[in-house]
Amino acid sequence: MSMLPPTALDARQDELQQLTAGKIVDDASASSIGTPTTLSPPPNTNAKNSKEEDDDSSDEFGNAKKPVHKDRFRSRRRASIAPLPALRLNSREMLASDFDTHSLASNQASITSVNSLASLLREKMQAFPQLIRKKKRETKDYKIKIFVIMMFFIIIFLIGYAYVAYHHQVLTKSYFQKLKFNSKDRIFRILSHDDKEVIFGHLGVTLDSDTAPFHCLENQRRADGSVCIEWNGIARLHLNFEDKQVFRCYTLQWQALRPGLLPTDCYELKRDNGLWFGGGITKGQEWSLSYANFDFMPYASGDHKVHQFGNAVKRYFINSIGVAMQVSERTPLQLGINRTENQFCLRAANDDFTFVNRLTPLPQLDYRICTTEDMRSLHMLMTQQSLWDGLTEQDIGELHSLLEEPVWRIPNQEQRDHLNESVICDYAENAIAMGLGHIVINEFWQENIGDFTVDRTRFPTLKDTIDVLHRRGFKVVFTIQPFISTDSPNFKDAVARKLLIYERYSERSIPALTRYKSSSSAGVLDITNNASVPWLLEKLQRLKDEYGVKSFYLDLGTGYNLPHYYQCRQPLDNPDMYARMLTSSLESAGLMAVSTASVVPKPPTFLSTPPANATWAGLRDTLAAVLNYGVIGYPFVLAGAIGGDYLLERPLTKMISFYSLGQPPLPDAELFIRWLQLATFLPAMQFSHRPDEYHSELVTRVAQELKEVRQTVVIALLKKYLSPSMNEGLPLVRPLWMIDPHDPACLIVSDEFSVGEELIVAPILDAGLEEREVYLPQGVWKDGIDGSLRKGSRWMHGYRVPKDKIAYFRKMPDNTRF
Repeated sequence: MSMLPPTALDARQDELQQLTAGKIVDDASASSIGTPTTLSPPPNTNAKNSKEEDDDSSDEFGNAKKPVHKDRFRSRRRASIAPLPALRLNSREMLASDFDTHSLASNQASITSVNSLASLLREKMQAFPQLIRKKKRETKDYKIKIFVIMMFFIIIFLIGYAYVAYHHQVLTKSYFQKLKFNSKDRIFRILSHDDKEVIFGHLGVTLDSDTAPFHCLENQRRADGSVCIEWNGIARLHLNFEDKQVFRCYTLQWQALRPGLLPTDCYELKRDNGLWFGGGITKGQEWSLSYANFDFMPYASGDHKVHQFGNAVKRYFINSIGVAMQVSERTPLQLGINRTENQFCLRAANDDFTFVNRLTPLPQLDYRICTTEDMRSLHMLMTQQSLWDGLTEQDIGELHSLLEEPVWRIPNQEQRDHLNESVICDYAENAIAMGLGHIVINEFWQENIGDFTVDRTRFPTLKDTIDVLHRRGFKVVFTIQPFISTDSPNFKDAVARKLLIYERYSERSIPALTRYKSSSSAGVLDITNNASVPWLLEKLQRLKDEYGVKSFYLDLGTGYNLPHYYQCRQPLDNPDMYARMLTSSLESAGLMAVSTASVVPKPPTFLSTPPANATWAGLRDTLAAVLNYGVIGYPFVLAGAIGGDYLLERPLTKMISFYSLGQPPLPDAELFIRWLQLATFLPAMQFSHRPDEYHSELVTRVAQELKEVRQTVVIALLKKYLSPSMNEGLPLVRPLWMIDPHDPACLIVSDEFSVGEELIVAPILDAGLEEREVYLPQGVWKDGIDGSLRKGSRWMHGYRVPKDKIAYFRKMPDNTRF
């Protein structure tokens, strides 16, 4: 395009001024550009006159803006562009309508107008804050939408949860006020007096989850007020309640209704820092059952080195938060603990040995749960039994003598020929320095196990020897067993009288044989035969009359020492019932101690701990056994020989009772001293190796000092707490939690104990140590080593315990001041 002449430029400027004033050309054929006319809107157009949404009332030239007709099809971007005027190009006049047929206003301006560009820029700049505000509004709208969506899902969740909770509440019924049981899910809860949940369990875990329960039929209900619930053709559950004022006890009984069902109830293993105790000692010698982990095993006495449980059992379990369980003796009980799933489970299941005598056609799980606020009071309730019944003054005197005097066990020899009268006399002569007491002679006083007569070849003048020992103040004890060796003359007599346990499925003519210690083949007296006990008592009485024997040590073995396919004349509930019946039957003969038990033997009979290996591990096992047996209600426990009962460097694969193990060699002096220190504070002391065998000034001095401590401090406390133990079932030697069951530290301390409630003992149980951590319960305690006063409810770190000392602390009156 060529440059316009000056006259044309002037005319152009006039035209632009007119355009900016809002005048529109309406005649396309006008001959002069400077004479614009206004165009009329096309017919049938519904355009409206509207003011621009501009904050300015005039343009850059000061002229008032006139309304512009806007087309509904034009976008904001196109509407912001000024309309084009009529132009003449190359001698041809072109109208704005030639460029845009959709908008009449497009004929009113030119895109090349400087003023139009300025106006466009200004509009954009003015609209920018509005865009910002709009984006903010859009952001707020987005957040509101998210919030609404979230609230929607929360409401849906709450409605669903409320429905499930309501459904669960409807199914969960309150039985006997404090017992909550959901019969569909079989969730079991017991509440305390302040409505706090103290135990949570899942009952009938072996039942199908989709099985619906219903109330028992009238003929299946009991008249004792119990609640009966049945899962049709599968199992039946009876719930009952007994209110003992402070205590609440609930009885649960499962009855299987179809073969193959094993009633099983599981409870929380750990809850609110509570720990389970009881059951005796386990294979791992854990201080608490809450630290154990094993699959379901028959609950019966055994060798804890081989079997899951030790030589004494009692179906009693207690939790530190105030819950205790007691399982019926007629239940074929299997116990399982799973730390991974935090479960402590009871199961009723018969087997081919432990519970071979099926007392019910199908397994039945029967137990009771008691709760209270105080763990110690609960323990007293569950173990309470008066042990005074039937005691004579002679029995009480015998009990005191076992507390006051040591037990001297003639060293075991692997061969019976090594034991004779000279060995007994020499041993007693050297033992006098440490004190008089009971001299226990092992089974080698007879030629064969079960002879019940003295071997006159090795003991031609045993009666005179025993008389001498009695005059010196000793009491002689013979070891007896219910086993009769096949080499004994009594075996033939017992078979002829049918006094022995016979083979299962036989016609009571073939005796069942087992192995026990020095006898590789032996029969077992059938305690259920009414003729067996009189036969045995007659032989024991003859020994007492002829030799002046004061009492007997009953070596029963364990439940697993019975023949595997045993069958008694009358069915036994379980193998441990054999030991219970025999012990009760021989009380009149006088029993100093028994090797196994499932109920507390009548005093003055003590329960022996399992034989201990002559190692530091054996020392720790001894303390664990004494404390655990005390927890389950055995107050009078006779620990093994000081220094150990045998020595084996490798673990056993068979029971110790299968071997005739000799006395271990003289233990290390440090081990003997630490073992002697521990035994000084136990209910009874038992020696095999004597202190004088070391020919050591240190060992002799320590032994004399500990003898004085026992005579002046320990024995007085044992006698003081003898009556509470006889009345309430509390042990003489107790774990710390029995002093203060509400102190969490007392629950976890497993290497300290108390004598009664007035003496805390913290022995050294590892080699080479001369310091340890000591915890004292609340109160003021006097240090037994240096005589200083110690405040309780706190730990003492790095407490020094020299090799010749043991840490013990006597409780002082509450008003004692430092």
